[in-house]
Amino acid sequence: MENKEIKILLAEDDHNLGTILKAYLEAKGYPTKLSINGKEAMEAYAKEKFDFCILDVMMPVKDGFTMAKEIRKTDKKIPILFLTAKSLQEDRIEGLQLGADDYLTKPFNMEELLLRIKAILRRADSNATTEQSVYILGSYVFDVTHQLLTRANESNKLTSKESELLKLLCENMNNVLDRTIALNRIWNDDSYFNARSMDVYIAKLRKYLKDDPTIELLNVHGIGFKLLTK
Repeated sequence: MENKEIKILLAEDDHNLGTILKAYLEAKGYPTKLSINGKEAMEAYAKEKFDFCILDVMMPVKDGFTMAKEIRKTDKKIPILFLTAKSLQEDRIEGLQLGADDYLTKPFNMEELLLRIKAILRRADSNATTEQSVYILGSYVFDVTHQLLTRANESNKLTSKESELLKLLCENMNNVLDRTIALNRIWNDDSYFNARSMDVYIAKLRKYLKDDPTIELLNVHGIGFKLLTK
């Protein structure tokens, strides 16, 4: 995974540092999107596919901790590295509790940043082999690898998009899946046409799951969808 197709989202409000970091990372083979505050970074995150996040803790509009909370609602696995001017133990603990993979205190050496990124990517790469490929949904079994949804002796072969959408819903089980993030992850575009298309796929998944009353696939008005299991 190292260096290969790794796209980084960099949220840093210090323009000079951000520009230097972006240039350094890209020189090392990591395409990098620089955002100057948390709000701008979250908008980029919703529109594009990233493989790694570097978040400054203290940013205007939306801080790094708030960003991490929002990211973790939809993606439990994307690596997150915090940058901070603070060295307080409480801040380090809070960052790790939010699901950060590492924490780097300013000022730092560029080579140290690169080594931290590589170490996180190695861990992520080793964990990828154990990524969940089967989900139990009430009386259903969802086999991600073979795109099969099975109940008793009946199986439905899902299309690629149906399978991708159901997998995202399973990864966010009992939590809201933001429709914009789902559109950009699966369709690479959150246009009106694709949104209507996704509604059709949601209706299909709801039909597949209708025979188990303990499962609900809800519309959360203006936000997205929620897959509930009782």
